[in-house]
Amino acid sequence: MTPPSDPASPPHATAFYIDGAWVAPLVAPLAGPPVPRLLDVIDPATEMPCAAIALGSAGDVDRAVAAARRAFATWSVSTRAERLDLFARILAVYRRRMDDMAAAISREMGAPLPMARDAQAWAGMAHLEQTALALRDFPFDRPVDGMLITREPVGVVGLITPWNWPMNQIACKVGPALAAGCTMVLKPSEIAPLSALLFAEILHEAGVPPGVFNLVNGDGPTVGEAIARHPDIEMVSFTGSTRAGTIVARLAADTVKRVHQELGGKSPNIILPDADFADAVRRGVAGCFGNSGQSCDAPTRLLVPRGRMDEAMALAARATADFVVGPPDGADTRLGPVVSQTQFDRIQRLIRIGIDEGATLAAGGPGRPDGLPVGYYVRPTVFGHVTPDMTIAREEIFGPVLSIIAYDDVEQAIAIANDTPYGLAAYVQGRDLAQARAVARRLRAGNVNVNGAPWTVAAPFGGYKQSGNGRECGEYGLADFLEIKAILGYGTDA
Repeated sequence: MTPPSDPASPPHATAFYIDGAWVAPLVAPLAGPPVPRLLDVIDPATEMPCAAIALGSAGDVDRAVAAARRAFATWSVSTRAERLDLFARILAVYRRRMDDMAAAISREMGAPLPMARDAQAWAGMAHLEQTALALRDFPFDRPVDGMLITREPVGVVGLITPWNWPMNQIACKVGPALAAGCTMVLKPSEIAPLSALLFAEILHEAGVPPGVFNLVNGDGPTVGEAIARHPDIEMVSFTGSTRAGTIVARLAADTVKRVHQELGGKSPNIILPDADFADAVRRGVAGCFGNSGQSCDAPTRLLVPRGRMDEAMALAARATADFVVGPPDGADTRLGPVVSQTQFDRIQRLIRIGIDEGATLAAGGPGRPDGLPVGYYVRPTVFGHVTPDMTIAREEIFGPVLSIIAYDDVEQAIAIANDTPYGLAAYVQGRDLAQARAVARRLRAGNVNVNGAPWTVAAPFGGYKQSGNGRECGEYGLADFLEIKAILGYGTDA
């Protein structure tokens, strides 16, 4: 199969980036010319292949790790100025190729083109900028009572990233790893790998030293597991489902490597009794449906005072009507398709479970929107009268499905919000800022948004409980790629 000539299909789609060069995959000997295993990349708007990538093996991971190990000897002792200069070059190339990056992201995972550029591709650039800013003043060395407390790169790191915010998550990992002085092997999602291949081209053009950054495409059971268990990788940073995260942690345990995880979520959004109710519901719907509901921190559980349930359902239904579902290049499209047949089927199953368990359908429902017979398009859906024990209130759906849950008082709202195995994000809306702040402090989540505050790449991102461990973004992400060393007697004569 031959990938089409298209900005969204990088020319190196069937190669890996190892030791500063594009290389062919290792292949098992066959009766005839060796042929790499290929995987179609499916355009979710058409359900047709738009490219093909090579799938790597444990042997390809070994090659990439060996290159990273060699490069670590010099990159780990590079100066702050050298790293900042590299960031400046990377950012210059990234900005020039923003349109190509947006096209790749839109094609591989279905984001509407304006969002693919202004949110998805922009996020990668913004995280690189923020990491460079953190690096500029980061306190790597601190003298304490005759000791030197120094922070050093953790070593060779394995990075495993998802498909839903591909460039956001790649930049959140590659950026701080570079800034810390680590070398790395990246395995992007095989569902949405085109943006990662383009990112490798950007790093190559910017002059990242050979072996510092390596990319091997492949699936989780092969390449992902090889990275997680590899004895020469000191840390693995994984973003994805909680189920897959537990597998990575178990595989990493044998070599006692550091494991950084950003996993699932089922984020509550508490509308306090004094909130501007109509505005709060409208913003709650928008937050849930953004990126076609495919965000781990989406506010999917809307908690409202019990006496206002019917009002909330009506407001949410009206807000849902504004979310035009259509092809990513459509002029009026606000929601594109979800990423795959697997994802579409899961969302449909959970919508039907919501109906079967007795939730009230206020908008949307099963099936595709009218006029869209092809493509993984989902009707944006709102359920009311959802109880905390229902499946749709407990499982991460990862689609444009909102569950509205009633509470009797603020204490019960906090209890419902915290009654989840997840703890990635939470949201609070209310006019009394002191009360909203007090509620935010009691929510067991790594990131709490009060009154729709604008998102910033400077905020640490990560979760409590089964939403993971560690933090990404800015100085917090940089710190997670560093070891702490105490040198005693540093400040005294021998």
